[in-house]
Amino acid sequence: MAARHQGPAAASHGSAEAKKTDLRTKEKKCSWASYMTNSPTMIVMIGLPARGKTYMSKKLTRYLNWIGVPTKVFNLGEYRREAVKSYKSYDFFRHDNKEAMKIRKECALVALKDVKVYLSEEGGQIAVFDATNTTRERRNLILNFAQENAYKVFFVESVCDDPEVIAENIMEVKVSSPDYPERNRESVMDDFLKRIECYKVTYQPLDPDEHDKNLSFIQVINVGRRFLVNKVQDYIQSKIVYYLMNIHVHSHSIYLCRHGESQHNLEGRIGGDSGLSERGKQFAVALGGFVKEHSLSDLKVWTSQLRRTIQTAEELDVPYEQWKILNEIDAGVCEEMTYEMIQEKYPEEFAMRDQDKYHYRYPGGESYQDLVQRLEPVIMELERQGNVLVICHQAVMRCLLAYFLDKGAEDLPYMKCPLHTVLKLTPVAYGCKVDIFDLKVEAVNTHRNRPLNKVRPKTTPPPLFRRNSFDPLSTQDQIKRPRLYSTGNFSQSNVYHTATIPSMPFSDVFEGVESQQNEDSLNGFKVPNTEDGLKVLRRHAGFP
Repeated sequence: MAARHQGPAAASHGSAEAKKTDLRTKEKKCSWASYMTNSPTMIVMIGLPARGKTYMSKKLTRYLNWIGVPTKVFNLGEYRREAVKSYKSYDFFRHDNKEAMKIRKECALVALKDVKVYLSEEGGQIAVFDATNTTRERRNLILNFAQENAYKVFFVESVCDDPEVIAENIMEVKVSSPDYPERNRESVMDDFLKRIECYKVTYQPLDPDEHDKNLSFIQVINVGRRFLVNKVQDYIQSKIVYYLMNIHVHSHSIYLCRHGESQHNLEGRIGGDSGLSERGKQFAVALGGFVKEHSLSDLKVWTSQLRRTIQTAEELDVPYEQWKILNEIDAGVCEEMTYEMIQEKYPEEFAMRDQDKYHYRYPGGESYQDLVQRLEPVIMELERQGNVLVICHQAVMRCLLAYFLDKGAEDLPYMKCPLHTVLKLTPVAYGCKVDIFDLKVEAVNTHRNRPLNKVRPKTTPPPLFRRNSFDPLSTQDQIKRPRLYSTGNFSQSNVYHTATIPSMPFSDVFEGVESQQNEDSLNGFKVPNTEDGLKVLRRHAGFP
């Protein structure tokens, strides 16, 4: 009998432990986001059909996830298609179609239940409620729901009266919608315009002067020509406003490539500021030919402030801008070392990085998460610009690619960015088209695959001394090495008499690193050191 009772008890205990572990994992994922938002937020879209609401929803979600705020879109059209199965005509959206109105409200309630699960149980921080929400009745339903669950609400209304923009949106996006399997352009345009008229009958825009003056919202007028912002409540809402005011709907392409192969690439060293190898110089010439061949006349060229990117750009014979924030990830005390040297000198650090490459921070250096925060202004500028060529570094290119291709923290540090290859990114309706150009100049393979079996180090440092993005605490081995000069370029006496310059390392990549890993396709297609400062950080980390 005892044995019979032991099974359920053990199972219950195991289940409880599993639940605790799951909660701890969710807590860790949200710990960075909690610095930006102190309570879950609903972003509620408003606007007539074909006003770019879904476009903004998807871009905003991609951006927020990229900066570390767990965000998810809840598109009411998908719920409606699931409930109705087959769409017949615009009659479904008539305000006097009582049966259809009942179905649409039920879909909204189901979607709101899913929002609650995501924000209250799954560790989400922001839910984007993507629907027309054109009536005050519907918006009040959402506001009451948010108030019951202690969520903040921020409305984003897209107002557009430009017929050309509306027609272009219908042709580009709605023709391929699941609502129109026949794909007949004329019939789609006719039906969709009638659908818009159905919504216009009951549309009640936000009223910033009277009825809605106490709500938090932004009105985006004619795809960003003008904006009206009202009562921003917190930091995360200001980030949302900042982003929406920077995204421009225009045709352009972004070209990403790494610098030519460097001397440190050949030696398998990370960081430093070495110059190009002979093959790296050949790539620089080939890149100049690529720019001329593709007639990229109004092209802007951006580089980091490290020699290998500047030397690559010099061969293009065009003006270029140097961005310090495009410098490679800072490897701290591991600068200019090979992976073998790191493994021998810092075995625990080496193992810890393999455990969580995105959040791991080099002693005295940066993590990928730090790098994402640093690169945010670059993303904002790329959203505003025309054609741009960014000559950068492996970790930097991974972070930029992850934003455009909507890759998460697990995949970002392992995205393939080979040397001597140009990636052309062209924004399309709800995503990004990628074209890959191999310039046919040989180079070392610096990609290090994801470890198949993550083995924890035998001795794990106490939580206070883990150098990751959640506990950015000081330790004695966090020694900054000035990076103005590289090993072999200038004498050591010059290096250490130079004013301390923040490290801006190079690629964390090497050739010929043996690992038990799988090859996959190309991406799917300072801390305070004072006693007072330590006390403050201890409190943030939850220690007495």
